[in-house]
This record gives sequence, structure tokens and C-alpha cells, in this order.
Amino acid sequence: MNFKKKECVAMLLAGGQGSRLTVLTESTAKPAVPFGGKYRIIDFPLSNCVNSGIDTVGILTQYQPLQLNEYLGNGMPWGLNSNWGGVHVLPPYAKNKTSEWYKGTANAIYQNLNFIERYNPDNVLILSGDHIYRMDYAKMLAYHKEQNADCTIAVLDVPIKEASRFGIMNTDDNGIIKGFEEKPEHPKSTKASMGIYVFKWDVLERYLIEDEEDKKSENDFGKNVIPKMLKENMKLCAYPFEGYWKDVGTIESLWEANMDILGEDPPLNLKAGSRIYARNFAKASSFIAKSSKIINSYIAEGSKIYGTVINSVVSTGCTISKNAVIQNSFVMPDTIIDEGAKVYYSIIGEDSVVHKNALIGASPDTCEKSEWGITVVGKGKAVAPGAVLAPKENY
Repeated sequence: MNFKKKECVAMLLAGGQGSRLTVLTESTAKPAVPFGGKYRIIDFPLSNCVNSGIDTVGILTQYQPLQLNEYLGNGMPWGLNSNWGGVHVLPPYAKNKTSEWYKGTANAIYQNLNFIERYNPDNVLILSGDHIYRMDYAKMLAYHKEQNADCTIAVLDVPIKEASRFGIMNTDDNGIIKGFEEKPEHPKSTKASMGIYVFKWDVLERYLIEDEEDKKSENDFGKNVIPKMLKENMKLCAYPFEGYWKDVGTIESLWEANMDILGEDPPLNLKAGSRIYARNFAKASSFIAKSSKIINSYIAEGSKIYGTVINSVVSTGCTISKNAVIQNSFVMPDTIIDEGAKVYYSIIGEDSVVHKNALIGASPDTCEKSEWGITVVGKGKAVAPGAVLAPKENY
């Protein structure tokens, strides 16, 4: 079938195992992990595509894809259900005897070159499925074209003390990338790669084919493709991004990002700015009982609150029972917190039940710093009546 030529096709990498999210990703792909009361992580890059006028998105899945595939469906909630583009789930598949699972970020795109070729785009946008942010990709694409760059990489200015955690771009005064260092011990710049790339399609295709032929390559954009392009004097530009951005690949960062939606002037204001689209399954409005106490918290649609919720995010379809206390925590969808249960500084996985008088987590001022951390209950788990889960415990 001959498809109409596209200016830009997006490829969203959503196949990571997400092992740092421990029990939250035992049966769920990381991009399908709930966030912010009524969203999932993948809603953010997908919504960015819609709001940027990009209507063709390939989603590269691999690890535990079932829930993610069901959630995405035909892409209608994001307006990505057109016949001439839309959203396409792209798992690894057997093309020949040497086919295998996606070996790295570059190999994942390489295995789907035929999908991109169908649209014969001028440019290809590479995205990650585990970041929380709003971004107008159209502005980045315009910058890429103005610069006539072979590749443009979005960068975020980070504090120098944190720069060693990122891939750092060293640029000249015109924003041309002259060097790239992966997690440098002594960073020369504070321009951190956000893992968002725009490539000229013909350039991307050529480098991916060459990378695949290199048997020593780890088939990774940051480790192999980008350094090779720099070595061969291709034109790479840094696109400066200003705004909220967070990699939610760890328990701590996922918890922090949820706390960032709270307050009168939150770092991540979900009520302002471009819309975040989602497949919302709430069937009713929330019920807030007179006996409840809610302070500085977000309560999503379809929840029933009878107890106390302080500095917390309670997701769609949850029940917080009488005399239960939720504090500084993120409760995922369709979870029941039973009478007398106490939840502090925790993440409670979706479809879970915390039974009567259980105690989960603790405030950081109640124990030694080295012993404290976010407590996590996995998806579909039941915490027994009166059970105690300590800080940093994964259940």
C-alpha cells in the first residue's frame, strides 16, 4: 500500500523492562505504569505528538506488552486512529532466521525501517516512553530544519552537580554539538540529553544499517550512533528545552513526579498548558464523605474517600475507608485502603487491597536516613490485616 508522504514520523521506544521500578513492572510495561491519578506514563509523549501535529506514531513494545497494547487500543483517545497514519504497536517479530529481540535503542528502530519507509518521511522523531513532560515537537522540528541539521537532540540544562547522571552535550556558541560524553565524571557542560532526537530520514537509515553491520556495536543511539556521527563530522545540533521534565525510571523519581503535581503552584501543573490525553475508565464522579479529611491532595474521578488524605495522589476508582490515613503517597487505580490502615511515603500498585490496620511505610523523620525510602506494594497485591511493611520494602 502506498501511503501519503509524511513530514515527520515519530518512533516511541516503549520496550524497556523497567527493572528499577521493581514490583510495579513485574507484569506491566514501564510506559503503562499509572501516573498522576488518571494517566499512564505513555500518555505524555503521545499527547505531545498530538499537540505537535504529528499524526503517525510507531510504538516499539517488547517487555510485558499486553496491558500497554490493551490501553493503546486503536489510538482513539489521543486522536491517533486515522487510516493515513495513527498509532501502530510494533513488537519484535520473526522476519528471518537471524531475527531476535530488540538489542538496543538503535536496533529497535532498525528492525522497523520498513514501517518508516512506508511513509517516506523527511524526518524521524525518536522518543522515550518513560519521561513525564510537555513539549511542542513542532518547534524542535522547525529548529532542526532551520539549522539543516542531520540530527537534532533536545537538551535540558541541569545543575552541574547532577550532570554526571546524564549524557552531556558539549556545544559551540551556535548550539552545534562538538562532543558527547555519557555520564562523565567531570562534565564540561550542563546540557543533558533528554533522549529526544530528530533525524533526517535518509541519514538515520544509513547510520542504522551501518550500525547493524558493526558486530562490535551495542546498537545504542547514545553509545554508538551519535558518537559515530560526531566522529564523521555530521551536523548535530542541540535544541534547548525549558520546562518540567523527569525520567520516572526509578521508584524515587516516580514518587517525586507525582508529588510534583500537588500544591497551589506545582512544578508540574496538569491543569495548565496543553492537554494531556488519556484513556480514562472512570465511570462516576468521586464521592467525598463528610467524615473525610483531605489536605493538599489530588483525588481522581470515580474514587470514594471516607478517611484522611494528606499530600497524596489518589487515582481513579480507589476507596479510602473510614479511619484510614494516606500521607505523602501515590495510590494507583482501583485500590482499596481498608479501615484503620495507615500508608506513609509509599506507592500502592493498582488493583491492590491494604487490609484493616495494616501499616505501610514511615515518615523520614522516624528512622535513620540510610534506612528510609519509599515503600512499594505491587499490582494486584493484598496486604494482610495488621501487617507492617517497612520503609524501602517492596511487596
